[in-house]
Amino acid sequence: MKELLVEGKNDQHVIWNLCKQHNIPEVFSVRDGMGVDKLLRSIPVRLKISGLEVLGIVLDADQDVAGRWRAVCEQLQRAGYVNLPDSPDSRGTIIYEEERPRVGIWLMPNNSSPGMLEDFVSYLIPDEDALKPKAENILNEIEDEGLARYGAHHQKAFIHTWLAWQETPGQPMGQAITARVLRADNEIVQIFVDWLNLLFNS
Repeated sequence: MKELLVEGKNDQHVIWNLCKQHNIPEVFSVRDGMGVDKLLRSIPVRLKISGLEVLGIVLDADQDVAGRWRAVCEQLQRAGYVNLPDSPDSRGTIIYEEERPRVGIWLMPNNSSPGMLEDFVSYLIPDEDALKPKAENILNEIEDEGLARYGAHHQKAFIHTWLAWQETPGQPMGQAITARVLRADNEIVQIFVDWLNLLFNS
């Protein structure tokens, strides 16, 4: 049995659609972890399930990459893992320990920068897209005027604003990948796909 734990349904759909675009074999399930706290608490439990061969973990780094890394490592230590690196691998971490499931960790967006799923998805907008700077400008304008109601979630507001201006307004991120509104052929996606393949298909 092989599982990939993710924070929520948006992560599920983005990853499912990236896997389809890149023809990744369906050898693992993508499980909704119901938020970061529940996901973290579930790690030692999932690792004790009989027959589990591989557990992947995808979490938002949020504002503190090192702190999120420590939080994951603490749960792995509770499950008996000892050979844990001090920091995440920029190309996605994979941990091998004898007689234990293989564990992979990816911190959104790129294992080294603060951010979340929406930052990762923003990389899928073509650089030359004319609406990209306009979406940034309008968000900066309402933030400067104190009109923004989304708090610290600038990147969430940005990606959903940009998606609202497409031919099919407001498509979910996963569907936008399938429709090729978001492009799944750039470097960050390839690094993520390579990590998935190495984790689950090697």
